[in-house]
Amino acid sequence: MPISGTPSRAELLAHLADTRIAGDVATPRENNLSHYRKLANGDRHYWLGLELGDRWSDEQDVLAVMAERAGVSDDAEHRYGQDTIDPELTVAALERMAGRLRKAADGQQRVLLATGHPGGLLDVHRATAAALRAAGCEIVVIPDGLATDEGYVMQFADVAVLEHGATLWHTHSGEPMKAILTALEREGRPLPDLVVADHGWAGCAGQHGVDSVGYADCNDPALFLAEAEGTVQVTVPLDDHVVSPRHYDPMTAYLLAEAGLVQSTQPVG
Repeated sequence: MPISGTPSRAELLAHLADTRIAGDVATPRENNLSHYRKLANGDRHYWLGLELGDRWSDEQDVLAVMAERAGVSDDAEHRYGQDTIDPELTVAALERMAGRLRKAADGQQRVLLATGHPGGLLDVHRATAAALRAAGCEIVVIPDGLATDEGYVMQFADVAVLEHGATLWHTHSGEPMKAILTALEREGRPLPDLVVADHGWAGCAGQHGVDSVGYADCNDPALFLAEAEGTVQVTVPLDDHVVSPRHYDPMTAYLLAEAGLVQSTQPVG
């Protein structure tokens, strides 16, 4: 049954496992290891807007970080089948993220929200934007006319997204965030004090020196490596596209309650 209102920590842990946001997730072990290997081999698609150099060229080092920060199996011989995200690590990261959101609200900071996974996480970011705005933050309005090779950089429900063919587009690229930050600087506008995002949107912002917090699946190791290095402040491990985006509502409610923010409960649509 869905959880109404704000769950307790124990209720959220159970909910994350029940909905496979964490726990035994849908992402298979072989997909995780393939992505870790490709990142280590220098495939920039998996760098998510970050500049990793040759610091993570050993896939076993990548696996060790993912075991520590996301809770995947640390057994290098486990090559196929089920992999996991530790719900305790998910909730602990949400609590760290809540601390940074609280700082933004207390300082009435400028915040930019963005997602490369609109099918799963758009309303998580939309609700966060609404709560931050209600607390006095400025939600950064992106410049008009921005585009990348993949499509147009738009803002929908206070969340920056990539639009392609009148469709919100899934992207791992850091180029949309780069386009926003470059345009803000060109127009003489201040950069965000905080970016709340995922995928390359979060990675590129952190690489640019902007405080960045974000969400990442267990097959997207770059943001966890960036958190380990201090380039990204917080990375929350979760399956970023479960069967219903409404499954993320209790998680969002918990995050905003921990941050001391008022949640806007009206979903998009």
